[in-house]
Amino acid sequence: MHAAFMNGQPANAEDMRALALVNYGHYSSMQVRNGAVQGIALHEKRLQTATHELFGSALDSCSLRDQMRLAVAQAPDCTLRATVFSRSFDFRNPAGSFPVEVLISLSPSVQPAARGLKVKSFEFQRPLPQIKHVGTFPLFHYRRQALGQGYDDALFVDAEGRISEGSVWNVGFWDGKQVVWPEAPALRGTSEQLLRAGLRQSGVEQVVRQVRLHELDGFKAAFTSNASGIQQIAGIDETGFAGEPELASILKKALESQAWSPL
Repeated sequence: MHAAFMNGQPANAEDMRALALVNYGHYSSMQVRNGAVQGIALHEKRLQTATHELFGSALDSCSLRDQMRLAVAQAPDCTLRATVFSRSFDFRNPAGSFPVEVLISLSPSVQPAARGLKVKSFEFQRPLPQIKHVGTFPLFHYRRQALGQGYDDALFVDAEGRISEGSVWNVGFWDGKQVVWPEAPALRGTSEQLLRAGLRQSGVEQVVRQVRLHELDGFKAAFTSNASGIQQIAGIDETGFAGEPELASILKKALESQAWSPL
């Protein structure tokens, strides 16, 4: 199942060509179950904030919600990606404000794999890390490099040696008593925010602090989180994690405690 809608209408070849040629914009991806989304307000806030920063204009929230609702009418269980761009954006003169358009694309729903990931660290810092922009080339390039070296994915470390995030996911650690979120410039994902809220509500201790590669031996487990869900990390570089069933249960309950909102 694949479908695409531009501004609420079925997208055509010219629409897709325009988006590809502009190559400037931002997006948010989410899982839809029975026409509902977890953390929909977080996705909308992300899209609104990025629209203002990249285009100097406002995103019509009511229209966005209507477009998403229309898109999933015949596909209530799917992966939905909302991409915001502007056909009138001029890279020769990018100053000022530009009216935006929205591409809603649907693909099959996904679930995280049950097995733990082996990830390889790379020194890399995404530009404008607070924005989920369409500049994904380096993310997939480093994932490709990791796969070529026998790993499953890439983990990024900034110039100061701080762990920041994975290719398309946030990372968290477990020291046996609390969840540790690494403090460094990164995209704060909707799943991470939902997990933090769920952990607070259940009384699980968590802290945000700088984490460096040489400290990994001090953790009992690590995990990834994104819109697809939560996945355990089996190892980072040469450091392995045995994993703890208790942590998997804690994270699962924390995420499940967060409401699904109908589109």
